[in-house]
Amino acid sequence: MSEPHTAPAAHTTPVPDPADLLGRPPRVLVTGAGGPSGVCFLRAIEGSAERYAADIDPNGAGLYLVPRAYRLLLPPGHAPHFADAVLALCRRYAVDVVVPTVDSELVALARAADAFADAGVRVLVPSVDALETCLDKGRLAEACDGRVRQPVTRPIGPTRIPGADFEGGYPAIAKPRTGSGSRGVTVVERPEDLARLPQDGSYLLQEMLPGTEYSVDVLTDGEGRVVAAVPRARDKTDSGIVVAGRVLHDPELSALAEDTVRVLGLRGVLNVQVREDREGKPALLEVNPRPPGGLSLTVAAGVDMPVLAVAGLLGAPLPERIEHRETAVVRHWQDVVLHPRELGDLGDVREARGAGGVA
Repeated sequence: MSEPHTAPAAHTTPVPDPADLLGRPPRVLVTGAGGPSGVCFLRAIEGSAERYAADIDPNGAGLYLVPRAYRLLLPPGHAPHFADAVLALCRRYAVDVVVPTVDSELVALARAADAFADAGVRVLVPSVDALETCLDKGRLAEACDGRVRQPVTRPIGPTRIPGADFEGGYPAIAKPRTGSGSRGVTVVERPEDLARLPQDGSYLLQEMLPGTEYSVDVLTDGEGRVVAAVPRARDKTDSGIVVAGRVLHDPELSALAEDTVRVLGLRGVLNVQVREDREGKPALLEVNPRPPGGLSLTVAAGVDMPVLAVAGLLGAPLPERIEHRETAVVRHWQDVVLHPRELGDLGDVREARGAGGVA
């Protein structure tokens, strides 16, 4: 997607040039290049980095934002040797920074952080513990209980099934503990409806938040200090991705996101989803511990999180605080026109697909 028009630029904080740190543009490998997050990140770092794009699908759109030799194919993130495959590519192409944008890839790369560091590669990913907490909505609710405003959340079984005494009231929301994209989320109108849901603890019952939903994009430095927290309204979405939205100044939304990041010990570029409760107060919905698909709205608002994140990983000190400007963005699909023979034509992918025995 691209943004045809943005508001005139206001004063912005100078962004460190990653090339100044190495004496050349850094080599940045972005995985999940076929998805909105990968495309956003690749577009944002154009001109400031030598970009490598990787995906499991040879037709992934973001692959065709870079020259053929820089288009790479990877096994799925859940494959046993996924991290080995990524590391093999990093060694082959002397990559400086890896940016994963797919949930299924995050934990594997975080667990292999020492191997990447030994190879001189920085990975834009939080710690394993922080990731596992974010990716399990039950653990997330427990970690934030009493520390961040959030909806009442209870497991559905196996030791206890919420009933008429559920503190969040009805109607309520039932959702899987793991997963993304609102898959499996359903409305529970009354306690009797719980009988049709799994009772093994894989689902949660959560207080319904009836108000407006927001996303807050957050950037931290390497120590976890929040550098920017940019709220945006999701005015229109398509398959869970914002296609029209506004970037806002809302200290309450920013503060809730910052508190969440500090409680969980998160680092990097990530997204906190928030919704207003029955009192009109923002409450935590979930955390996406990776660059979000709507990140281009934040870039348009004057906070170039992708370039800043790469510079920070390479050792550049980030500003104490980066302020954003309010703006609105309407996004649309943009075509990449190719010769017919170029679609599906990638560089040498044998090492990545064969690393560690991955076929």
